[in-house]
Formats: sequence, structure tokens, C-alpha cells
Amino acid sequence: MKIPNLMYIDGEWVAASDGRSLDIMDPATEEIADTVPVATEADVDRALDAADRAWRAWREVDAWTRSATLRRVADLVRERADIIADVITEEQGKTLAEARGETLAAADQFDWYADEARRIYGRLVEGHSRAHRIMVMRQPIGPVAAFSPWNFPALLSSRKIAPAIAAGCSIIVKPAREAPRTTLCLAQACHDAGVPRGVVNVVTGDSGMISRRLCLSPIIRKVTLTGSVPVGQELLRLCAEVVKPVTMELGGHNPVLVFDDADIERAAEICAHGKFRNNGQVCIAASRFFVHESAAERFTARFVAVARALRQGNGRDPKTDVGPLANRRRLEATVALVADAVAKGARIECGGARATEFSRGFFYKPTVLTGVTHAMDIMTEEPFCPVAPIASFATLEDALAQANNTKFGLAAYVFTQNTRTMFLAAERLEAGMIGVNNLVIASAEIPFGGVKASGFGREGGTEGIEAYTVAKYVNVLL
Repeated sequence: MKIPNLMYIDGEWVAASDGRSLDIMDPATEEIADTVPVATEADVDRALDAADRAWRAWREVDAWTRSATLRRVADLVRERADIIADVITEEQGKTLAEARGETLAAADQFDWYADEARRIYGRLVEGHSRAHRIMVMRQPIGPVAAFSPWNFPALLSSRKIAPAIAAGCSIIVKPAREAPRTTLCLAQACHDAGVPRGVVNVVTGDSGMISRRLCLSPIIRKVTLTGSVPVGQELLRLCAEVVKPVTMELGGHNPVLVFDDADIERAAEICAHGKFRNNGQVCIAASRFFVHESAAERFTARFVAVARALRQGNGRDPKTDVGPLANRRRLEATVALVADAVAKGARIECGGARATEFSRGFFYKPTVLTGVTHAMDIMTEEPFCPVAPIASFATLEDALAQANNTKFGLAAYVFTQNTRTMFLAAERLEAGMIGVNNLVIASAEIPFGGVKASGFGREGGTEGIEAYTVAKYVNVLL
């Protein structure tokens, strides 16, 4: 399979109409890996026309046919998992093992929604009068504009593409400029699986121009974003101008509560490996650690030991545990977060600096901080970096107060063997998703999403397809 590096519009692979392109950088080497087009307004308009035309036919296709098409996409993504994983690692920096796992998770999205396509249910309602028959049906909402980030370019694009086409919608995807070819690989799988032309479109280039043109277009009936809070706020402002529904997954700063009755050593190992997965560039990564004061020293010692043992390097090296950060912007932000914490009294237990053994690439050492307080940026800003701040607590109330003391509410985690503690913490943590004694909570069958500044709406699970449909009520007088 040739790695696609052109836009996919109306079933065709196309360059920008004015020939412009942008470079894709390998974050491990800082070398140019490839180029992709920079879409013009005319290119975006062509994608809009294609999506508008295609969904009117696609919505009439029966659910079983849509299901079979999605299943073929899933099969193709799995067959090409090694190829797609290599693209992810080259664009984004994560290890090949992590990239392959992400690709298989992307295939699961198509598989899951192959089933959900056949389970879009309406209902009959008993009304006030037997002379009336009341029905509620769910219909596709229409063309969708989707914006996906660079940290999980296969999984997060598939979370939007799969339910959209399962519901009978068309979609235009704008992937992140750092990792666009991964999404283009998904478009290739859709093309090869027989998704009709215009149902799936991918445009690359200037995020500002593309987002404005898509969000403000009357053709687009729904907008979905996985990204930062500032980007989400900007898209919400645009969508408010024309009044259209949105799904927003805007990241998090996810607390971990480790109680004194937990298996402390095991919890520390799980938390350390989970924190540094994808170099901490995971929206649901455990990113603030609160450990009972009686266990904090043991937990920290084991956590630091695991962090120090992690091998950094190019993600293509099978011995690598932690690759580079995805771009220079993330590296600079990491340096600033650590400097701020240290200036305000935090202690560096390990790491705390760029990895100087690499002459090129955006490498920063896995870092553990203690003595952290809420006054430090690392405790309030979404970190997206390999820095783990560890604090302590005395009581459940204290733990919950510290955990909930942030604008974010995406995920939270609890380590305990006490059923009462588990239920009370899970119920009172202000987050959309809770993991107990584990950090692996994302999968195709669960509703993924947050509360507070982490956004609204859910992707995945039975709930995930609802956002791509509208409920139509019909009242018939016999």
C-alpha cells in the first residue's frame, strides 16, 4: 500500500488547487518525512459540495449494507496495521508497539459501529388518545465536520468517521497538521472498502481557514472536535453564529487517588507505565497523583524506579519505551512547566531535563516531581508531557477536594481494595470516566467524554451514534 499524501475529496486523491504543500516532520529526527497539500477555499468548497451530495444518497442505503461496508473497513485497517503504525510513529513519535495498538483500536471503532448501524432504534409512544399514533424515529443529522488531533491520529479520527457513516451521514475530516497521513490511510481503507464517493473526505492545511469555512457553512449540520480548550472555545463561537450542534472532547488533567489499602507497589507500577505511555500525550493519561500520606513514600520510590528504567529513543527501535514529544511546541511547554514547579518549591525526583544523549529530536526525560502544590502550573494546566506530579492526602474528603480542584473533568482513577471507598470516590469525582485499580479505560464499546471544561457529548458505545442522528416525532390522526 502506498502511503497517501494527497487530500481525499469526492472519492479522488487531489493536490491543492494552487499546488501549495506543507512539510511533515519526524519528531525523533527533525527530518522532513513527507508533504501534504494546503487546501484552498475552493478545495474546501469542493469537499462541502461532495459531502452534501453524497449524504443524500448514503442516508437511503439500508443499515445492513452500511454495516457490511464498515466491517470491510475494519478488516482492511487490521490487515494494514503494520503499515499504518509505521506512519503514526514517523509522524507522531510514539513507539511502534503503541502505534500498532492504536491502529487495532481504530479498527475496533469501525467494527463496533458496523453493529450499531443496525441498532438505531425509534419507538412507538402511547398518547392521550387512541385516535392518534405517535412515533419517534432517528434519522442521520447530515454532513459532519470533524477535527482530530495529533496524539492518537488513527483512533480519534476513526471515532468520528465510523459513527458518522454508520448513521448515514457524510463527513469531512480535518486532521492535525503534525499527523495527517494517518487519517489519509483511514480514508484509503474506506475507499477500498467501497464507501461511496463523497461520504468520507479529508482536507489538510490551514486549520484556521478550514475550520471557519466548515463551521460556518450551511451544508455542515454537526461539528465534532477532539482538541484543546482554546480550540474548542473558538469552534463553539463559530458554531454559535449559525446554531449547529457540537460534540467537544477537550482534554483533561486526570487525578489518581491511591488509598492506603491498595497494593501500593502494583499501583505505582501501573501508574508509572500509564503516565509515560505516548510520552504523557494522552487526554485521559493519569496526570496528577494523590497518595495517602502513609503510603506516599513507598509509592513514590517505586514510581521513580519504573520511570528511571524506561528507555528513550526512536519509536521504531523495538527496545524503546518512550519516544520523543510530538513537536517542539510540546517540548518547550514541558520545560516551562518543570521550571515553574521548581521555582515554586517542587523537588525533582528523577528527570527534569531534556535528554541530552540525542542530538536531534524532541526528547525530554521522564520526570517525577514531589512537593507540588496547587499554585504550580503542573497541577492546573493540562500537561501533555512526561512529567508526573505526586502529592499526598490524609482523608477521602481531602483527596476528593484536591482531585476536583481543576476546571477539567475528563477521567479519574482510584486504587483501593475497599468497596465503600471505591463507590464513594467514583460517585464524587467530577469526571466523565472512572477507572478503578486500572488505567486502561478507553475502548470502542464505552461512552468516552468528560464534564466541565473537558467538554460535552460522548463518543463510542451505544451513546456515540446518537450525536449523528436527530429524533423526529410523528403524530398521526387515524
